[in-house]
Amino acid sequence: MLRDDIICALSTPQGVGALAIIRVSGANSKRLLSPYFHSKRVNKSGFTSHVAYFGDYSIAGEHIDEVLITYFEDGKSFTGEESFEISSHGSPYIIGRIIESLLHAGARLADPGEYTMRAFMNGKMDLAQAEAVADLIHAENKTMHDVALRQLKGGLSNEITLFREDLVHFASMIELELDFSEEDVEFASRDQLLKMLHGLLQKVSALIDSFKYGNAIKKGIATAILGAPNAGKSTLLNALLGEDRAIVSAIAGTTRDTVEDTFNFGGLTYRLIDTAGIRDTEDYVEQIGIQKAFEQAEKADVIFYLIDATAAEVDLELRLAHIKTSAPQAHLFVCINKLDQASAAPIKERLKQIDCEIFDIAAKNKTGLTELLNALKAATAWSANSSSQTIVTNARHADALRRTAEALQKSIEAVELSIPGDLLAQDLRLALDGLGEITGTISTDDLLANIFSKFCIGK
Repeated sequence: MLRDDIICALSTPQGVGALAIIRVSGANSKRLLSPYFHSKRVNKSGFTSHVAYFGDYSIAGEHIDEVLITYFEDGKSFTGEESFEISSHGSPYIIGRIIESLLHAGARLADPGEYTMRAFMNGKMDLAQAEAVADLIHAENKTMHDVALRQLKGGLSNEITLFREDLVHFASMIELELDFSEEDVEFASRDQLLKMLHGLLQKVSALIDSFKYGNAIKKGIATAILGAPNAGKSTLLNALLGEDRAIVSAIAGTTRDTVEDTFNFGGLTYRLIDTAGIRDTEDYVEQIGIQKAFEQAEKADVIFYLIDATAAEVDLELRLAHIKTSAPQAHLFVCINKLDQASAAPIKERLKQIDCEIFDIAAKNKTGLTELLNALKAATAWSANSSSQTIVTNARHADALRRTAEALQKSIEAVELSIPGDLLAQDLRLALDGLGEITGTISTDDLLANIFSKFCIGK
């Protein structure tokens, strides 16, 4: 799958900028520079790795720009190949002329993610680390940045490697027993094997469980805003975002579909979902919006339920009880809104039997939002703390771990029931394959193409 030609691509964003960086990688790639780059610092011995060279870039005698060339020798670059980077001014014309000259000299445009794929294929990183590169690039908050950086440094990979080492040892002993099946010998202690399998299953299960948190960190903590019409849901959304994202109107039923946006707070990204006002209505379109509101609640990590302090909400207790039953996974915050206009006391009296956190706010004036946000941060502390732990943020990894756990469970049952060694060996191999898929020890061209196609060009 790995091609040995020379690739080039713009690594900085498209458009006008102060600077641009063009990456070039491939065997003997520095030869592409000889017709174009002229510098007094490049002596007869050529380029030295990890040194930047200032000079002129000219094409057929036409001066294009003054550039910096940073050279990396074979085995000491990001890709593991000889490579260099051209730092020029960020003019689209300059960028286009330089790339055109490189293509004319024998390079081709890189495919999306091809630099990282070459790094993986050349042993500079494993597959989990390569995927962490993409996560690091797309990190929108401190926690996701820290998690991605930890995985790039081998956090998850190191754990998977340790898991595989234990499994490989016992799997090889079982395979050896099969070679001597006629002599009825036992090279692998079944008691030790069983102890190892139980311990490994517990660790793999913990990683699987961590995906719930890792996925929330990566995609944003789903925070649904529910309540009756005119309770102030859209006003709260706008207040948290610091902009008028949703339409605010005194007319009940203005919001008929969900409105989503994100905001960062305390090192985390929260995905705010403003929903249609919950009430009994004959309007078919509004009914659809209300159904969507409950669907969002069932998928949410956090729910803000807003109550209008100036109006007596019918069936309030029943609605909150329904939400707690249908969305047990969500942390429920009940926000009594419009306290600049009415007292919260009557509503609090009604909520005495409901187990929930209650906050007094006036979303329009942003009163009480500091206390609400601090409580939100405390309630999602599991996400912030995850940056110092090994957690799974990738759905592909979670799927491979689930299949590994299934194979481990079958292996445990095989040992406990004294099932023949050939069947036990098969289950152990399946567990090894599942772990190998995560780091790329076991991979296919289709799998690699799918993973790296999601990268941006130039990475």
